[in-house]
Amino acid sequence: MARNLFRKFQTPLNVYLRPGSRAELSFRARTGFAQTELPAPGFAPTPSHDLKFRGGKTIPALSFANLYVGSDGWDSSDVKNIDTALAAAMSDQNLNNVMAQYFAEPITSTFLGSVRLPGPAPQVASQGDIEQLAAMIFNQGMLRGIDLSQTVFNFLLPPGSILNTDLARTSSTQKKDSKGKEGRGLVEEDEGDSLNGLGGYHGSVHVSASVIYYAVGAYSQVREDGSVNGIPVFGDSWKNVVATFYHELNEARTDPDVEDSIRAGNAPGGDALLGWVSDQGEECGDFPVAEADSDLSKVFREVLLTDGSDNVPVQFQYSNAVHGPEGPIPQPLQRVM
Repeated sequence: MARNLFRKFQTPLNVYLRPGSRAELSFRARTGFAQTELPAPGFAPTPSHDLKFRGGKTIPALSFANLYVGSDGWDSSDVKNIDTALAAAMSDQNLNNVMAQYFAEPITSTFLGSVRLPGPAPQVASQGDIEQLAAMIFNQGMLRGIDLSQTVFNFLLPPGSILNTDLARTSSTQKKDSKGKEGRGLVEEDEGDSLNGLGGYHGSVHVSASVIYYAVGAYSQVREDGSVNGIPVFGDSWKNVVATFYHELNEARTDPDVEDSIRAGNAPGGDALLGWVSDQGEECGDFPVAEADSDLSKVFREVLLTDGSDNVPVQFQYSNAVHGPEGPIPQPLQRVM
């Protein structure tokens, strides 16, 4: 994702990063992003970061499925909590009232269920691994009957797995240990991985004549050795996972073809593949995290569902209406161009 000097705005950034982390500094350097200004108390309006519609696709009637990578590493209670809370958050009326401003028609969200993919927890997962996994389940017929044009497949990494954005498969970047044996995850240190502030990202992969939209996220937690994986804010790690995928799914519904735009680079029409993106290249979830800076609890909150049945952990999204992060509201916002 090198900087494109011929774009009218910064190269879009489709990754979810902890403010001030090595991953944020690394990705901003690679994409040419300037550092964001310091947040003002109470989130002063920042109209310069408003999202603009670039002419690409959006997904008003979103469907999504949760695919739990490395089922051996998942606790059943975590799976149940994540499925329930994420489905409720994505379909909640008051939360969707904020996102309504980016669509010309009413928006909906349908949870298609979850699948635990067999196997052990991977030590490291790259973008190449996730895209190969998406292609594999497509070729095995697991996605038959699903409208791929409006569906996002969430790949959820289990506790302990490290996520990076390497385009190569992890197996192709393995090193040999001191005894000359190869081992999965024996890779060079990556300043842009989840141990250094990467929370997740979304993209797409082309398989045959089909496009598969996906999101992937780390299991954000403070590990037993004190190191941090992903972007932990809530005390319960499953809540961090829900907030991560709430972020990714809202970005995917407002800017699903960002990966194709990044791949296009300077090619004519590449920018027109984008949906709602700021002049700084930020999607709807990005600037709220950067603006919160060291106090992520400003935008990572547990909010009461519209029907009053429960609280769900989410990350507030950027709202053009208030020129900053906005929580759930009782009336849908009108689309602003």
